[in-house]
Amino acid sequence: MSSADKNLSTYSELNLQNVHEKRFGIVVSEWNNSVTDSLYAGALETLQAHGARREHISTLQVPGSFELTLGAQRLAQQEEIDAVICLGCVIQGETRHFEFICNAVAHGLTDVSLKFNKPVVFGVLTPDTYQQALDRAGGKHGNKGDEAAITAIKMLYQS
Repeated sequence: MSSADKNLSTYSELNLQNVHEKRFGIVVSEWNNSVTDSLYAGALETLQAHGARREHISTLQVPGSFELTLGAQRLAQQEEIDAVICLGCVIQGETRHFEFICNAVAHGLTDVSLKFNKPVVFGVLTPDTYQQALDRAGGKHGNKGDEAAITAIKMLYQS
């Protein structure tokens, strides 16, 4: 979805379906909440801009990105939920902790998606610095929360 100007939120030219009757779950990590709150706002705004009703959007907060997997499973197992969007931010540090968390979350969310046959979207930032995270959470590179919402909508209409 990234465009030539590296703004991930450029998607207005897409022909997206209205999601008025669809139900979404959004799982948000509390860790790095100055970033994840912006991701959440972007996802919520984008879903509503494409017809999602606020009462059809369930939100679950979890302590960190590692816990996104269990949060996603709890929402995905609900039959009325059509798609789950997972939002988090893991910033590279001095240890390999970053790699373990990112790999576990990516694999875990893939497993949840396959287990429940529903879109489970990986909206987790994996930047090297806090500034890079801000740049992708409503800054100069758009908002990854927007992109995650658009991905969920597109996946609902894949045949």
